[in-house]
Amino acid sequence: MFDTRPDREAEVALVGRSNVGKSTLMRELTGHSFDTGGKPGVTRSPNHYDWAAEDFVISDLPGFGFMSGVDEERREQIKTAIVQYLEAHAEDVLVAILVVDGKSVIDIIDRHSGPDEIPYDVEMFHFLRDLGIPTVVAVNKMDKVDDRDERLDELCDRLGLLPPWKQWQETIAPITAKKGQISSLNEAVREHLHEQKRDDLFKFF
Repeated sequence: MFDTRPDREAEVALVGRSNVGKSTLMRELTGHSFDTGGKPGVTRSPNHYDWAAEDFVISDLPGFGFMSGVDEERREQIKTAIVQYLEAHAEDVLVAILVVDGKSVIDIIDRHSGPDEIPYDVEMFHFLRDLGIPTVVAVNKMDKVDDRDERLDELCDRLGLLPPWKQWQETIAPITAKKGQISSLNEAVREHLHEQKRDDLFKFF
């Protein structure tokens, strides 16, 4: 379903629910404007941004989960396509950035946690790690969160990481993409790039 990917080996992929600010973050990272909608699910196929001189692409994958005006069958198709895309390109994805909404992520995770249900965000986090893809959780819209440390500790707990969050700074990055406050994310991404001997890509982050 997603066959628009440029022929590039190195990739950083943005994943996450609809309406958490992935496209805004993509714009912040690339300096290039993408179609960001007020409605969830505007991005239905990946946005790829690559540079002529570099063997590198940043991809913004469609949102998963609820999308207004999209029936469940189509939502499942999109989710399946995201999973297949990540499986197919796992060896090339240097870092995955899982974007969540800092204000609502705990409520959403708790609402969808049960004996027969794993919340999408938690499932995606573990799926990426199972694929061997270094993963950074970009906790967006932090300007709307009052109890910052407490909220980030709770998120660690839900993801199976032992709080406090500050010991996971290469995994948990609080940001506000709309205001250009993404330095903690850039630092975390660089950490993973460095481990893979790709300091040449630091200039993008």
